[in-house]
Amino acid sequence: MDEAALLMRARDGDQRAFAEVVGAHRNHVWAVCLNICGNPHDAEDALQNTLVAAWQNLHKFRGEARFSTWLHRIAANNALTVVRKRKTNTQITDFSDPDEPVQLSDDDAGPRFDERIALRDSLREALSRLPEEFREAIVLREFGDLTYADIAVQQGVGVQTVKSRLNRARTQLRDIMRDRVDAG
Repeated sequence: MDEAALLMRARDGDQRAFAEVVGAHRNHVWAVCLNICGNPHDAEDALQNTLVAAWQNLHKFRGEARFSTWLHRIAANNALTVVRKRKTNTQITDFSDPDEPVQLSDDDAGPRFDERIALRDSLREALSRLPEEFREAIVLREFGDLTYADIAVQQGVGVQTVKSRLNRARTQLRDIMRDRVDAG
């Protein structure tokens, strides 16, 4: 069944249809939550809040944007809310989660398992150091796979502003990662 039909059924209260339509976007939504929040525990909270909000507000989805754009917007907003609440209570100190699965590669030329974990953790830490609007833009582009136009709608800015934010975010990430390598 296509997404439009599933959405119609979900609007009529069909929870299975809702689960199916959201399930098609779950990995991208998870990536948005995880990379904005910086750790799996907060990302789980953001994801849960996103699913509840999407279900409760499905009647507000007008179809002017793609469903995935609407869902990513909810996810980004919930992830940012979790980050803001956390920052008022504590500083980010640990980005690793020993229970989080890490994909193994059969490619012997690729980085070792421990190197991939260190790189993943370094990237999450670097993302957490970006200003919120930069972090949100880069996460939505690179992990949420949204277009510049979709990100512009999400952030309430023009496409040129999105391009500028992405350029600045990439530059800052490169500098942060370079500083980590130089310091290590």
